Amino acid sequence: MAKKQKLELTWIGKDKRPKLEPRILLEDPDKSYYAKHRVTENDIFDNRLIFGDNLLALKALEQEFTGKVKCIYIDPPYNTGNAFENYDDGIEHSIWLSLMRDRLESLRRLLSDDGFFCCQIDDGEGAYLKVLLDEIFGRSNYLTTFYVQVRYGHKTLAEDNDYQKVIEQCFIYAKDRNLAKANKDKEPYKIEKFEWMIIEKSDGEELELGGKKVVLFKPGEYEIKKIEPSLTGLKETWATGSLVRQSGSSGEFLDKYLAPRKKIDGLSCLYKVYGIGEDGLGYRYMTGPKKSTATKGKFYSGIPLKTLSAIKEGKADKAKPIQNFFDLAGSFGNCRHEGGVDFRGGKKPEKLLELILKHFSKPGDLVLDSFGGSGTTSAVAHKMGRKWITVELREQAYTHIVPRLMRVIDGDDKSGVSENYEWKGGGGFRYYRLAPSLLEKDKWGNWVINKEYNAAMLAEALCKLEGFTYTPSETVWWQHGHSTEQDFIYVTTQNLSVSQLQALAEEVGEGRSLLVLCSAFRGISAAKATERWPNLTIKKIPKVVLSRCEWGRDDYSLNVQNLPMLEPEPEQPAVPKKKSKKKTAPGQVALFGEEEQ
Repeated sequence: MAKKQKLELTWIGKDKRPKLEPRILLEDPDKSYYAKHRVTENDIFDNRLIFGDNLLALKALEQEFTGKVKCIYIDPPYNTGNAFENYDDGIEHSIWLSLMRDRLESLRRLLSDDGFFCCQIDDGEGAYLKVLLDEIFGRSNYLTTFYVQVRYGHKTLAEDNDYQKVIEQCFIYAKDRNLAKANKDKEPYKIEKFEWMIIEKSDGEELELGGKKVVLFKPGEYEIKKIEPSLTGLKETWATGSLVRQSGSSGEFLDKYLAPRKKIDGLSCLYKVYGIGEDGLGYRYMTGPKKSTATKGKFYSGIPLKTLSAIKEGKADKAKPIQNFFDLAGSFGNCRHEGGVDFRGGKKPEKLLELILKHFSKPGDLVLDSFGGSGTTSAVAHKMGRKWITVELREQAYTHIVPRLMRVIDGDDKSGVSENYEWKGGGGFRYYRLAPSLLEKDKWGNWVINKEYNAAMLAEALCKLEGFTYTPSETVWWQHGHSTEQDFIYVTTQNLSVSQLQALAEEVGEGRSLLVLCSAFRGISAAKATERWPNLTIKKIPKVVLSRCEWGRDDYSLNVQNLPMLEPEPEQPAVPKKKSKKKTAPGQVALFGEEEQ
């Protein structure tokens, strides 16, 4: 049976995926920071700032945070081409797409079912990124694109530029659009448009159209009168655009059944359609076309019953659709020193992140930014009462983000959105770094456990690799973690004897199971051990994990400036010769798994 084809973006090396090592995170208490006292009862302290490669960091977070992040905002490198001057163009875009794909898939796993994903980009890779996002999140989960003006048109970056970029895009996706509900701005419900009343001057002519009772009034048999706006007034609406495409709506009924009747009933007729509307009247008035060339009409509706009840109680608010264009040129121009850190090239204003978090998260929700930059996302999330996780690879994690957040926590940051939320400080964060790779090669080229790992680090790392939650017991020495209430894991670098295993099996007892990871065991084969102690599963380390991951690799970053250059093409000889197969450029084998011909 032929493989079903699908619409997708393809590129060199798309099928090559890294085997990521799920690293553990190590806290650096000297860089963690907390307020000296609570400012409010809602202060949040368990935020996380992670220093290290963001792809490895995302993998490290998956076990604990899969399905728990409500809003993700990322501002990845835009792949402007500046770092790729000496590289083949196809290789350039393939590298960027592969590295983005791996991150996006991990980010989607971390997102909650009702969560939102927001990605800032410019038009350099925007079109490719949109197709890639459609593939990963599903095209049906695309919600909208925010178009953001980031600079004024008259502020030219370079006089020799042919075009001036003033707009960036932010693609907005849902994990599941049926569950993800954005927070719309609200305004008091206004009744000034409910300023019409309709007077019937005859009994009209009864019809049946579209399975509904309809009363026809011809010109002279009715009057449409403008009145003072009131709770009993009607609102006049043209049946055009999306109103006629909405299934079961007044607009659809008018367009489908009434507008075509102008040759039968004549022009300027009024129709009273029963069984339509949410205003409690039980009917809705609609008018047919007034001119022979016209195809549209109007309908008249009262205030919906639920809204009417809320108005009478003084609780009525009207939700406004979220617009998709924002002029933030002024904010981008003035954000250079926000948070007390000067960060040139790509710094985002707090107003932009306020807009994102306002619509796609609520206080107490978890927000993630895996391209931390100068720390704008975490600073705004903190001020808005969201929990946050921020990842940053470069040194600005501690040169920019840490001091910025310290000012936020101390209440000394009065910039950005601080005034909007009457920010006075509070809360805190833990600073983490990625642990080194679990395995390293010894001087003979053999993979061994990294000497930087102590017993606790080893146990936590192997728990993560085996899918166990690391919860070392204070009373049971062999319980380093669990997968269920009766399934445990024990990690040791000892060489276990038969007597030790026998004692361990007896202590575990019936009704419980234990995965034992040890350097070696002697005096019995693995098959015999399983037969003798059915409640134990014994595996050797590091052999049990050797094939799982790419060990010893610390950098999956989007910084490709250190890649080897493409070899120059050899000059063609003057006399034609037999062509030789072209060799793969240095770097391509490692990146894409291609072999030299």
